[in-house]
Amino acid sequence: MSDRATFYEFFAGGGMARAGLGVEWECLLANDISPMKGAAYSANFGDDDLRVCNIYDLKVSQLPGHADLAWGSFPCQDLSLAGNGAGLDGERSGVFWGYWQLIRSLNRQKRKPRAIVVENVCGALTSHGGSDFETIISAVVAEGYVVGALVMDAVHFLPQSRPRLFIVGVDASMQIPHSLVAEGPNPAWHPDAMVRAHNRLPVKVLKSWRWWNVEAPHERLQTLDELIEEEPLGVKWHTPAQTMSLLEMMSPVNRQKVLAAQASRTQKVGTIYRRTRLGEQRAEVRFDGVSGCLRTPSGGSSRQTIIVVNGPSIRTRLLSPREAARLMGLSDEYVLPERYNDAYHLAGDGVAVPVVAHLAKNLLNPIVEENRAAISGQRAA
Repeated sequence: MSDRATFYEFFAGGGMARAGLGVEWECLLANDISPMKGAAYSANFGDDDLRVCNIYDLKVSQLPGHADLAWGSFPCQDLSLAGNGAGLDGERSGVFWGYWQLIRSLNRQKRKPRAIVVENVCGALTSHGGSDFETIISAVVAEGYVVGALVMDAVHFLPQSRPRLFIVGVDASMQIPHSLVAEGPNPAWHPDAMVRAHNRLPVKVLKSWRWWNVEAPHERLQTLDELIEEEPLGVKWHTPAQTMSLLEMMSPVNRQKVLAAQASRTQKVGTIYRRTRLGEQRAEVRFDGVSGCLRTPSGGSSRQTIIVVNGPSIRTRLLSPREAARLMGLSDEYVLPERYNDAYHLAGDGVAVPVVAHLAKNLLNPIVEENRAAISGQRAA
């Protein structure tokens, strides 16, 4: 085995956590239930460590080694503010327990991952009045981890508004550099909703809480217009009639945004979402250089439309698969599914690659490095 840090990637999708962790990390096992996502994962990373199956059908005996990390981006539908409110009792988000059942089994075998990451939507902080968040944190602490959480928005790294919750647990026996733990919350990573969720935790759980201290990003931010393809593959520019139909669906406020873009005398790239307001379908536009949060294409309103305004010229079309991938931080070498909906679904269900990379660089990697000698000794044994 190499000296690289090792990980399991559960609910792996197209491997975006793997892409973010980078070459410093070695994947021991990746798992997803979707054959489509499994095919994408295989096309980009190979299938030597891939298991396409329901996580409940995955046996702990199939998890090799003693991993440094278990990453789990479990489904968000039941925890999302736009979801059905079922929370961890829901059919989709409830599969968290399949993931955690494996962690418990590994712990009984004395090879629990040295760190865990649970990633989901921010609605997990308030679902069921905060009890779902308390349940997850309590489950992590019960397995001998110290734990903290961060809300990290992809907008700090990419032109996409995509705040997500990252719960990070570290084996209580591990040494954690003092610089990685703050005395209290940092508004950059710990918004009011998290502070309130933290304050509702039981005292016995709070003893294991850590306010993770992650450095602010310094990378240059791209804007939406830098990611847009002039000749996109997989989508076509709308006809003038289709574009006019979208404009007619806009409220006066949104039409004014288009007029202001025309008056700027420079090319402006924006995005349009179709939403239902007071029983009427509306088209809402933004020209701030940032796209709305990518979602899965379960309905037409969830798919973003690109609008390009250049003086009197107004063109519109759906976001292309490659543009969606770029908005998630995937390189242009990443092999996407051929079908539009599959490619869009893959992106909309994923975790933003540079967010994972930032978390790894500023939290996970330093902890592994601090414990390098102990980990090497355990591997040798």
